[in-house]
Amino acid sequence: MSAQDLPIDLRRALVALARTPRLLVASDYDGTVAPIVSDPDKAFPNAESVRALRALAGLPSTAAAVISGRALKDLAALSRLPAEVQLVGSHGSEFDIGFVHAIDSDARQLLRDIVAELEVIAARYEGVHVESKPASAALHVRNADPGDAEQALSLVRGDLARHPGVQVTEGKAVIELAVVPTDKGHALDIIRHQESASAAVFFGDDVTDEKAFASLHGPDVGVKVGDGETAAQYRIGTVEDVAAALAFLLEQRRTWLSGAAACPIERLTMLASPRAKALLTPDGTVTWLCHPEPDSAAVFAHLLGGEPAGHFTIGPSREALPLSQRYIDGTMTVVTRWASLAVIDYLPHDVEPGRTDLTRVITGKARAVVTFAPRPEFGQGQVGLEPVADGLRVLGFNEPYVLRSPGVEWNITTDGAHQTAHAVVDPSDGDIILEFRCGTDDIGPHPVAEVQRRASAEEYWWKWAAGLDLPPLKRDLMKRSALTLRGLVHAPTGSIMAAATTSLPEEIGGVRNWDYRYCWLRDAALTAHALVSVGSLAEADAYLDWVHRVLDTVPGPERLHPLYTLAGGALPPEAVIDTLPGYAGSRPVRVGNAASQQVQLDVFGPIVDLISALAHRREERGVPHDRALTDRDWELVCAMVTAVECRWFEPDHGIWEIRDNPRHHVYSKVMGWLTVDRALTLAENFGRTAGDGWAGLRAEIAEEVMEKGWNEDVCSYTAAYDGTDLDAATLFIGLSGLIDPEDPRFHATVVATEAELRSGSTVYRYLHDDGLPGTEGGFHLCAAWLVEAYLLVGARPQAEALFAQLVDAAGPTGLLSEEYDPVAERSLGNHPQAYSHLGLLRCAQLLAAPAEADRTLSAVDHSA
Repeated sequence: MSAQDLPIDLRRALVALARTPRLLVASDYDGTVAPIVSDPDKAFPNAESVRALRALAGLPSTAAAVISGRALKDLAALSRLPAEVQLVGSHGSEFDIGFVHAIDSDARQLLRDIVAELEVIAARYEGVHVESKPASAALHVRNADPGDAEQALSLVRGDLARHPGVQVTEGKAVIELAVVPTDKGHALDIIRHQESASAAVFFGDDVTDEKAFASLHGPDVGVKVGDGETAAQYRIGTVEDVAAALAFLLEQRRTWLSGAAACPIERLTMLASPRAKALLTPDGTVTWLCHPEPDSAAVFAHLLGGEPAGHFTIGPSREALPLSQRYIDGTMTVVTRWASLAVIDYLPHDVEPGRTDLTRVITGKARAVVTFAPRPEFGQGQVGLEPVADGLRVLGFNEPYVLRSPGVEWNITTDGAHQTAHAVVDPSDGDIILEFRCGTDDIGPHPVAEVQRRASAEEYWWKWAAGLDLPPLKRDLMKRSALTLRGLVHAPTGSIMAAATTSLPEEIGGVRNWDYRYCWLRDAALTAHALVSVGSLAEADAYLDWVHRVLDTVPGPERLHPLYTLAGGALPPEAVIDTLPGYAGSRPVRVGNAASQQVQLDVFGPIVDLISALAHRREERGVPHDRALTDRDWELVCAMVTAVECRWFEPDHGIWEIRDNPRHHVYSKVMGWLTVDRALTLAENFGRTAGDGWAGLRAEIAEEVMEKGWNEDVCSYTAAYDGTDLDAATLFIGLSGLIDPEDPRFHATVVATEAELRSGSTVYRYLHDDGLPGTEGGFHLCAAWLVEAYLLVGARPQAEALFAQLVDAAGPTGLLSEEYDPVAERSLGNHPQAYSHLGLLRCAQLLAAPAEADRTLSAVDHSA
């Protein structure tokens, strides 16, 4: 029996079930896992079923159980199932071997009386026997003459079955009398609760299994084996069919958890407005959207939990793969096309504070299927949908949500907890416009026509992009990188997100899943610097204003946290959303980030480096020399130097936020040096007064780094003073200008980094044990650093080759995630990642210069 022989509707149901966050697989024993035989002691289980149940129980977020009418002790001995599969005996009354001790003395006496009377009945008829259990007794008549069997059962149904305190359960050729409540449905509910299962499947063949079928609800699946009336939705014929179904479910569950069914991260496309961010899959599903801010709870978390976590899907009524998905050039509007059908997606800009709007326009000649399944607060509350004249209202939350969809007729379905809306639409007579509005109950028409709103949103982006000074190398990709960086800007506050998502894994199935939807001082400064380098200064000004506001909340600049909410506040405690299975089963799903409480002493350098770049760019644009570096910016420079003076000599957690003891990280010391060095350069270039001890401090830091950061045994500068482990960030000892790039020790560090940390097309941050289980991919930013280092040491061919590989890692719409797995050739980590795009831009700028200018360009850029 193969899975292809199973009913197609059952296969579809099992595929959907395999993608539930936490799955419970349960079954009866006799007639399902094992065949019905004349000798009950020889009812050995089907080997394929045993293998499948064992494997299912070993998968993450998956539990398996067998609920049988047999005594638990006998079930354990006969089934040969491993301890990972929970066994429940006596129709749900026995959850452990010592259960008999829970029966009081009256019940035990009643059971003895029942057994005695059943033995009297069994003695009358050949082939009838009694099975005694800890809390019940059963009369089996399978091997008796049919007439004798019915007479024996009739005798039991008489006075004995009506005795007070006795619960009767009849099955195929058996009647069982229990002295405690027995109910397979109740047992199934207990296990469901214990395992926090979001859906369950139950296989059963007997009348006694109907209580389990009756307890199923929502996304659960019941499978009846054999003939007879049943409450189960699906039916199969034999024990072999059960084995095939379990094997099929195992394959589907394992595939989903491994990520094979998940949309590749690099194929996700970001929508952005000045405030809101969303992600699309290549087949037209809105897979990620948060409200009221990008670092708030998700309304659609399909990305981390599949369809049960919320999505908004549009596709052709005749199933087909999309032909393409692309941005409209120079904008953040995305068009997904099928044959004779297209969906245009964008986030409108003309919405008041507190609102998040998403507009989807269906155009073409083919009918489309729309599924609208909002799940606010990561699906933590019950969702109701109310059809109204022009669309839908989302019920059950304090925050209002509406979907304006004039002319669309919706069909509402429920899974028991949430409602979902479905519709089939025909755009041949005119575009279908769907406007999802979060934070308002206004479902009326917008005063501005949709086509004008779309044009306004697109103009915001293309006008900005048209004014950029982009490198000629891979110009279209560089424009998309610049747009992506600006898309991560949170315009209302001036903060800049490190990435648009949380918990996209650094290892498929692993635990290295972090929330990057916040504003890191370092990441944001580097992003703003990249935008300044292509001629856009407004983002840097707004970000520095944000930093000033944050500084007002701390006792001194040396007490800045590494990251803050987009609004500039402290992060809430890091938490886990246990109801979401994570991308490709990668758990936990985290919100918040405990790194906000770490000590990261490198953060001051990128801020001062940004101010330096900004002042020089202002001067290039004709701002008078004495105003190019503003008093407010100089105040911030002085504050950052003060922070370095106070703490540069301390150990810290470093740029990579390692969740282990602090160390004296070389990169952090280099960034302390860079802070003071750029401050001194600014003072000299713009007529400011440097602090008395700044020059001495710069020299002191440089001397210590060059002495303690070098390790002769590995012939390289290392991650920290106290180790031999390498770190790609240590390349900054040359990239920053702390040592001359021609210094043999820098050349040796580049060689060592390439040898130990580069793997094909990517570069790892480090390879030492950081105290966390699992592994991670190579970092695109580290690859960009190595490109720059190659150029500094005169290895231009290596730089060009690595840059080409970095370009190849970009997804079809030009976006880069945080990391790359060179073995599986797939992206990893949060997406899109600011680090990756700013690194890509930097490489293109450097490579666009003539070979002989490599060192000069780098030196000029760093001094600026």
